[in-house]
Amino acid sequence: MDQPAQHPARRLLSAGTRRARDVAARARLQTHRLAGYRPRSELVLPATEVPRAAVPAVDVHNHLGRWLTGGHAWLAPDVPALLARMDELNIAAIVNLDGRVGDLEANLDRYDRAHPGRFATFAHVEWHRVAEGPAGTATLVRQVEAAARAGAAGLKVWKDLGLLVRDERGALVRPDDPRLGDVFDAAGEAGLPVLVHIGDPPAFFRPVDRFNERLEELTVHPDWSWHGRGVPTHAQLQDAFDALVGAHPGTTFIGAHVAGWAENLQWVGDALDRHPNLVVDTGARLAELGRQPRAAAAFIARHPDRVLWGSDSFPFDPDAVARWFRVLETADEAFDYGPVPDQGRWTVSGLDLPPELLRAVYADNARRVVPALAGPPRAPERDQAAL
Repeated sequence: MDQPAQHPARRLLSAGTRRARDVAARARLQTHRLAGYRPRSELVLPATEVPRAAVPAVDVHNHLGRWLTGGHAWLAPDVPALLARMDELNIAAIVNLDGRVGDLEANLDRYDRAHPGRFATFAHVEWHRVAEGPAGTATLVRQVEAAARAGAAGLKVWKDLGLLVRDERGALVRPDDPRLGDVFDAAGEAGLPVLVHIGDPPAFFRPVDRFNERLEELTVHPDWSWHGRGVPTHAQLQDAFDALVGAHPGTTFIGAHVAGWAENLQWVGDALDRHPNLVVDTGARLAELGRQPRAAAAFIARHPDRVLWGSDSFPFDPDAVARWFRVLETADEAFDYGPVPDQGRWTVSGLDLPPELLRAVYADNARRVVPALAGPPRAPERDQAAL
């Protein structure tokens, strides 16, 4: 039997009541602080422990020196203990990116020379010398050459080139600045791969507002935001990096942090297609790759010889490193990418890479790209005056 039609006034009252309840519910929701919200997943899923890498691995992106402590302390204060942890995790070698000018010899003595084959230290140069004109550029070239003679395994370029370094007119200097061309050519001639940290995640260049997926991280670290600071956009920096690689085909470039754009694997893959002298490392991008596991696995399969594993875990944390093994080796779904997911509110899933890709990503690609890891160590020459 048909139900009697509801009186219009009662329908209006019912809708009004619903709206009032919705408003009250939203008001209650707004009283909860997002910073304290830590939802616990109700998913019941298998969890695979992977305490060791499937093959002896090379961590191609890490920090063991004194650069990031302001020169005060070694990030690996106990080298024998570090080696023991490496053995437990099946890590054969680590690339140390902390060979700053004036500190390169100390890093080489502590790591590369003391433990041949286990460490490979990359050197830095003093980019601010570009403000000295042609004489400054010549100094940079000499620093590259001296680093190679000393036994450095590569050249590290940090994000200050493009975001902080200025020339004699006060203008920001981008990585593809023609004035720096001789420096990158010198690295190629010396057989040094150049690892470039270009920019930062794209969210760091956007307004720090409710639309920013890394709002909480940037709220905790407001100095990490580049928005409104008069620097190039994320896209402009990526274009500068692309131009840099294209302008120096005789130099091997390692695009750190998945070439600066792990959120856009199509762009990175296209760059790899354009530039045979480019490879990428995965440093500090577990959360980004793990939240797009099918796309990430397809990206690696498309470029099996161009992706190098790096943890960027410093001080060296065995638990953080082992999370990489779970992401790369298993098909586990929807798990936290850290003890406290501090980059964004998402989970990660395993890429489930096959054995041949794991061998390439973990070790084979790094040993091909970094000559110092491919064979016996070179006899170093001290050139302290130039360093």
